[in-house]
Amino acid sequence: MLLNCHTYYSYKFGTISIDQLIEEAIDKNYRSLVLSDINNTSAAIDFIRRCQGKDLKPVLGIDFRNGAEQKYIGIAKNNQGFRELNEHLTFHLHSGKEFADRAPIFLNAFVVYPVGSIHPKHLNRDEFIGVRPSEINKLFGDLRNYPEKLVILQPVTFRNKRDFNVHRLLRTMDNNTLLSRLPKSEEASPNEIMQPREEIFYQFRDFPQIIENTQGLIGSCSIDFTFKQNKNKKCYTSSSEEDFKLLSKLAWDGILYRFGEPSPRVVARMEKELKIIRQMDFSSYFLINWDLVEYARSQGCYYVGRGSGANSMVAYLLRITDVDPLELDLYFERFINPSRQSPPDFDLDFASRDRDRITRYIFDRHDWNKTALVGTYITFQYKSMIRELGKVFGLPAHEIEKLQATKDFNSLDDIGKLVLQYSQLIHGFPSHLSVHSSGILISEEPISTYTATIMPPKGFPTIHFSMLEAEDLGFAKFDILGQRGLSKIEDAIRLVQENRGDEIDIHDLKTYKDDVRIKELLKHGNTIGCFYVESPAMRMLLTKLEADDYLRLVAASSIIRPGVAQSGMMREYILRYRDRSRCVEAQKEAPALYELLEETYGVMVYQEDVIKVAHLFAGLTLAESDILRRGMSWKFKQRNEFGKIKDKFFSNCEEKGYDYGLVTRVWTQIESFANYAFSKGHSASYAVESYQALFIKAYYPLEYIVATINNGGGFYRTELYVHEARMHGAKIFPPCINRSENQTVINGNVIHLGFGFLKSLETTTINAILNERYRGGYYRSLQDFLGRVRISLEQLSILIRVGAFNFTRKSKKELLWNAHFILAKSRKTAPERTLFEQEVKEFTIPELYYHPLENAYDEIELLEFPVTRSPFELLEDLRLPQTLAADLPQLINQNVAIVGSLVHVKRTRTSGAKTMSFGVFIDFEGHWIDTVQFPEVAVRYPFTGGGCYLIKGKVVEEFGFVSIEVVELYRLPNENLEEPSTRLKVPGSAVSKPELPGKYPVKKNNQLGIQSNYLAKVGFRK
Repeated sequence: MLLNCHTYYSYKFGTISIDQLIEEAIDKNYRSLVLSDINNTSAAIDFIRRCQGKDLKPVLGIDFRNGAEQKYIGIAKNNQGFRELNEHLTFHLHSGKEFADRAPIFLNAFVVYPVGSIHPKHLNRDEFIGVRPSEINKLFGDLRNYPEKLVILQPVTFRNKRDFNVHRLLRTMDNNTLLSRLPKSEEASPNEIMQPREEIFYQFRDFPQIIENTQGLIGSCSIDFTFKQNKNKKCYTSSSEEDFKLLSKLAWDGILYRFGEPSPRVVARMEKELKIIRQMDFSSYFLINWDLVEYARSQGCYYVGRGSGANSMVAYLLRITDVDPLELDLYFERFINPSRQSPPDFDLDFASRDRDRITRYIFDRHDWNKTALVGTYITFQYKSMIRELGKVFGLPAHEIEKLQATKDFNSLDDIGKLVLQYSQLIHGFPSHLSVHSSGILISEEPISTYTATIMPPKGFPTIHFSMLEAEDLGFAKFDILGQRGLSKIEDAIRLVQENRGDEIDIHDLKTYKDDVRIKELLKHGNTIGCFYVESPAMRMLLTKLEADDYLRLVAASSIIRPGVAQSGMMREYILRYRDRSRCVEAQKEAPALYELLEETYGVMVYQEDVIKVAHLFAGLTLAESDILRRGMSWKFKQRNEFGKIKDKFFSNCEEKGYDYGLVTRVWTQIESFANYAFSKGHSASYAVESYQALFIKAYYPLEYIVATINNGGGFYRTELYVHEARMHGAKIFPPCINRSENQTVINGNVIHLGFGFLKSLETTTINAILNERYRGGYYRSLQDFLGRVRISLEQLSILIRVGAFNFTRKSKKELLWNAHFILAKSRKTAPERTLFEQEVKEFTIPELYYHPLENAYDEIELLEFPVTRSPFELLEDLRLPQTLAADLPQLINQNVAIVGSLVHVKRTRTSGAKTMSFGVFIDFEGHWIDTVQFPEVAVRYPFTGGGCYLIKGKVVEEFGFVSIEVVELYRLPNENLEEPSTRLKVPGSAVSKPELPGKYPVKKNNQLGIQSNYLAKVGFRK
């Protein structure tokens, strides 16, 4: 009877989840229904899956509409009919064309039109008119003459009055209007509620043929999908057998590349994996990934294979990954095993700029009709719903802000209560379809067999469902990600070739792992710019672990994750690493558990550890252990896969006689992994990329830093990477019209910042400057520049103020004077090429006042940081302490005062929900100062923006990592340019201005000497 049922995947229209729709139908005695969401098939696959084992026959259709106007409903007779409907919808979604009044002729689908849209005599064999119960009174005249063409059409969009209210709010948001102004044509009828089956029969009791037609239509439909069976492209070559032969050959070739003469252990591991790959029919999956990375290398595209695929020796031999699984004792079953129901997937990271090229290769290589990006659902969130519903009800912005912050529901007026109530109801509803961050499907059958697709701006078809439904069907997705870290490596290698003439084999990991320079960088946390190991937390961890080898870095990559850190196990790992007596105690307490986790000192660090503990410690099967592992991911929380295993875990441990307290602690560790767990192979893959970055940083620091700057930096602001370049001997200059490009350039140890850093400089101006310079050579003067480049006075002023004309050896004020004179009338140059150069009159202007810090302040305004001055030179004359970061290890447990330029602040919350922070600074000599501000200090002495700070506190040390527990924090004032000054600023110089408040004595150092040494070291000009 139900030919037109909507879920909330009829975005901003439907209100019912898939489960609610099924429960409602069963409760009201229906044995079949048609799911026909509006211009969408997101719910279709999951609807079929969830109906399995229930007394409800699922049928699929699509409600084709132009906006809210229903044109017709397509109902699939079978799987082929569903494909026809998908292809029809896909065409319109890709082209943007509206649906016509008549549907095309479908060979395997029925079409149901609303009453009044078409005369029954024009209907084809499989076309019908749908009559709603509220339209029975229209059954006269021509409609009565065509009873064989009439079916019951009871749309289902909501369950009750409250759902109808939700529907109206969704429609109002979709139309971007006020609730009071929502047109009735944009709403569903209030009676689109699922009535009991008997009630529908009763309403049509006088029209038995209509009932019979409806039952006949829905009874003749049958659709089914097999789940958890491989839907991927079956063969890379002509057959599965040929695929396996090719895969085996490539694996043997790879052994020679990776190992030369392989050990029996290597060969045994390879042959074991090949056997399982053949058994699971994944040969083509490996070959498609091999083909992809082969193409990438042929195009000079750098990549990293990561994720659980790094557990595979075959993947290592095919150069899909650079992780040797034997070296790290990674077991293949984490990636593929017969007990694991979910399909595997490789994560391949490419340089950001290469991602679209690689994606297009996949589509071109494997057929656009059988290849698609994976979709994802963007859901409504509670806080944002308060804002949106506040607008719907016409509330002003300040009232909405109050609602978002309110904690007393009873104090609200009726409108406020409605906003919060319905915000909670709509929270979690899907809002619209988007694109998964990386997933691609390559299907054996056309994608339209399973879904329609949208066409996002990137230009690649995207399916209507998510990775969860894709895995349910049996797809192993291909994850192609873009990453700036690889862009940095790619650019750095190119710069090294251009600037030094050296070639780098970035995949020579065996050499890198034993490199002394890399070990020193790691051990001391000197890792700025190097992928994720540059963060303050990672630098701290590397220092505490004295992590100077690959295996320690792999562990650090995982224990830094919130799941391990927040459970206290990161600290415990460090304690056991530095004090092995704690390992002995842990081994005594739980010998069976410690034996499983001996490599990580009895601490769970990786996802594999969870599987080990679940299987070997708690006695769960491998399949159950994998469910537990998957349950740790937020993606599967909604399916309660985590909770299903908990009871069995505890009951098994009880049977084994384990202490309940121990079991509880182990389970707490497992739960702490939720959302954050890394597989060991994934951590190893990250470590590989870090080693690649560290090698270039160790031997070619300036090229690597320039590449970092050109790729948007990393964890820190660009200013820090410029500082890091100076610390490695670079001479840094602001953009120059003769030396700079759009991006930052390096020549020897001289670096010119790129025009792209000038936020207000237009792209057309940059292109004009560069194109003319490429054509006519360097600019000789301001006049020569203006004679060749069309530019406005505003844009020219930016270039002059930042120092782009410093090569003329004229002051900025003289250049600006001349620029205003030349452009006084036109305000923009209109250069024309002439045979003879016209002379421009030179003017002699009086000497103008110049403040030594003018350039620095211009640079701060235009580049957001000073280039030609140290941040310390900008300070007012104050007597400042001269303690340095290098002094702190000798001052442990002493109170100090020190000055630092702020680099980064990380705010966090204590277990008591109080705010505290960690600060990172550099001192006069450019070295790190790390601080911690506990809640009371964080409140009393908050950070108030960038600049230099006076830091007072106690020096503490933990596992070799030195920091300051702050008790006072003052932001130091910069000098005011309006006050005339003719001297170079030197922090600490004696002046009559008062000192900052404080109880710590100023350290007596040769202040001028320290400052002068620093200026000389980092290349600042006096």
